[in-house]
Amino acid sequence: MAVGMENATASGECGEILKPRTDKREYRRIVLKNSLEVLLISDPETDKCAASMNVSVGSFTDPEGLEGLAHFLEHMLFYASEKYPEEDSYSKYITEHGGSTNAYTSSEDTNYHFDINTDSFYEALDRFAQFFIQPLMSTDATMREIKAVDSEHQNNLLSDSWRMAQLQKHLSREDHPYHKFSTGNMDTLHVRPEENGVDTRSELIKFYDEHYSANIMHLVVYGKENLDKTQGLVEALFQGIRNTNQGIPRFPGQPCTLDHLQVLVKAVPIMQGHELSVSWPVTPSISHYEEAPCRYLGDLIGHEGEGSLFHALKILGWATGLYAGEADWSMEYSFFNVSIDLTDAGHEHMQDILGLLFEYIKVLQQSGVSQWIFDELSAICEAEFHYQAKIDPISYAVDISSNMKIYPTKHWLVGSSLPSKFNPAIVQKVLDELSPNNVRIFWESNKFEGQTDKVEPWYNTAYSLEKITKFTIQEWMQSAPDVNLLLPTPNVFIPTDFSLKDLKDKDIFPVLLRKTSYSRLWYKPDTKFFKPKAYVKMDFNCPLAVSSPDAAVLSDIFVWLLVDYLNEYAYYAQAAGLDYGLSLSDNGFELSLAGFNHKLRILLEAVIQKIAKFEVKPDRFSVIKETVTKAYQNNKFQQPHEQATNYCSLVLQDQIWPWTEELDALSHLEAEDLANFVPMLLSRTFVECYIAGNVEKDEAESMVKHIEDVLFTDSKPICRPLFPSQFLTNRVTELGTGMKHFYYQEGSNSSDENSALVHYIQVHKDEFSMNSKLQLFELIAKQDTFHQLRTIEQLGYITSLSLSNDSGVYGVQFIIQSSVKGPGHIDSRVESLLKDLESKFYNMSDEEFKI
Repeated sequence: MAVGMENATASGECGEILKPRTDKREYRRIVLKNSLEVLLISDPETDKCAASMNVSVGSFTDPEGLEGLAHFLEHMLFYASEKYPEEDSYSKYITEHGGSTNAYTSSEDTNYHFDINTDSFYEALDRFAQFFIQPLMSTDATMREIKAVDSEHQNNLLSDSWRMAQLQKHLSREDHPYHKFSTGNMDTLHVRPEENGVDTRSELIKFYDEHYSANIMHLVVYGKENLDKTQGLVEALFQGIRNTNQGIPRFPGQPCTLDHLQVLVKAVPIMQGHELSVSWPVTPSISHYEEAPCRYLGDLIGHEGEGSLFHALKILGWATGLYAGEADWSMEYSFFNVSIDLTDAGHEHMQDILGLLFEYIKVLQQSGVSQWIFDELSAICEAEFHYQAKIDPISYAVDISSNMKIYPTKHWLVGSSLPSKFNPAIVQKVLDELSPNNVRIFWESNKFEGQTDKVEPWYNTAYSLEKITKFTIQEWMQSAPDVNLLLPTPNVFIPTDFSLKDLKDKDIFPVLLRKTSYSRLWYKPDTKFFKPKAYVKMDFNCPLAVSSPDAAVLSDIFVWLLVDYLNEYAYYAQAAGLDYGLSLSDNGFELSLAGFNHKLRILLEAVIQKIAKFEVKPDRFSVIKETVTKAYQNNKFQQPHEQATNYCSLVLQDQIWPWTEELDALSHLEAEDLANFVPMLLSRTFVECYIAGNVEKDEAESMVKHIEDVLFTDSKPICRPLFPSQFLTNRVTELGTGMKHFYYQEGSNSSDENSALVHYIQVHKDEFSMNSKLQLFELIAKQDTFHQLRTIEQLGYITSLSLSNDSGVYGVQFIIQSSVKGPGHIDSRVESLLKDLESKFYNMSDEEFKI
């Protein structure tokens, strides 16, 4: 029985819980007798149920000399329990009933979660509850899962994001848990403990007993049934979790002392490129989440419109990306980060870039905290919250369970996403902290290779460190270029009309609304979600686009430049909840727009106009060519399983080119080549359109008619219709029945000790009955694959079975990446597994099949 509870009301308040106006789900907060706090969610429309348990203990609590123990425990709880002692039976049950499982360990939390078909929720929830009641952590499983944790760490060793995050931790107070290595590996979980006479399994059980207490857990249960029924279920299943009245661990104090501030760190990354990351310890925004000081400042420093810091750096040819905001925060400390992706020229002007950054901070200081800017931010966030689309139940449950220990009950659903209190003093306090006196500068570049004198111990990142003073930064500010840095202008894309159209049509499926020799329009009115939003997708079929490596690269740069040219204008739309994207497709390029429908047409017309009036600006071509070149070069550093998957696509699919050939083609291209190519690219085009949402038929037709007017029926048309022979379907290589093909390639990164296998089986062309059978095969075989190849044989952390669909040709692929076995051995184990699966299918009873 629950100690206390609060029910939902029709007004949009759940007891004290604020929920979106359009949210029809019901919510109830309860507290069980063991002090477990629970949020129940009832969604009669859902086809999946989910649960998430957040335990307020993470890697910061790892004992000295057992780095990664909290993460290791997260792995171990999946194995078995006293009630369900069969190893991996939890994951097997979930997978076989249409669900998925996962977990993560952060600094101060460990979160476990799953989703499943609605008719199997009760037993899944019972199995899940046993994680926290009576788990079994056998000696045999302990060693195997240490190997899995080590394999996970091996996969991260060549990841620049992991390497730089650990370097920032390394350069902090050694007596603060922020300094720790959190993942764990063979050395920290087996070798060193054994040398010191420490039994890892005993410490694991001790850690669990000491820290896994009901009173510091928060559970979200997302069900289809009514709240009363779900409450009874939760009370019956979770009452058995022990409550030892643990306090939530706290870690007061700042990670950085004066020794770790005013530093310039030069580091050597794995990937090609240069990045500048500027960081300040600041007051955590979580203490003032309704005032949102870091969100306010991040939006301004990270703005990309005209007059912004990024715009200035872009015009100078020094940067291709800039991101600003709060990162690595807790209740006790926080960092405000500005990350800038540099061009080669920008790398040579690092001091000028830092000077301009501090100049922009000075502009913010001088202009003061603006009411109208905060009001815009508040209006955008309010619209996004109240008209948000449903996300999948498992993600929703995870988001809320991690919010429950941080925010008061009223804000469990909204978290920090709804700034509502304008307080200039709080914003000004954080702004004052963005000073030269407490800055940390991390500068990554391959050009530092051979120029460093230190090595970070966990990832072996080479770096050097030097102290800088505020006077040095003042000199950089004085010598920086004289550019006009400004605050943003008011955002014209903020929606104000949230009314729903009176849509007469109630079509369940998209209908062909309009067809000409130039385009085809598929239309689907919103008959389910009833949100003031729309989705527009336009596929420009241009046969020349990917007809050769040269054409593919030129098409790629064309799309990059379109985005580049639109950025200052479209950034305002994206900030206001109207996203757009341009990307290469199989037969040309795609334009997509999604968000509030009120001003979507304005953005669409701007993009089409930019396509129509496209011209090559040599300075921007040079910057984009450099960026694309590095992107191609970095294919060399992809993980082996990614490389193997790409090679599989090369073997199967038509008009896909090796990145090495595209890189070679790119090296010879100049701005003039693109200027000559784009008119030919667009000269023969067909536009396939799909428009859905809060849009009337005549509006949808009008959008497409506008595109035709601009591109096809102008007095000097840019585009002409395709010839009938140019309407081609994508082709896929047919693999002969009973034949086996081997494609061997040496990994392109000699520093990566992992190898990988993609075992692909081509099955059939698109056909409903066969598709269903293949999905059933995956459902049954997926967990067996994971259990046998990863859990039992420990071949590698990355082990999966998935379906593939290449232009309507369906197949199944096993993907395994390993640091302990080569592809030949792995392939033999997959073949053995297939034989075992064959026996399983033949011997499966009708009753087992129905389950």
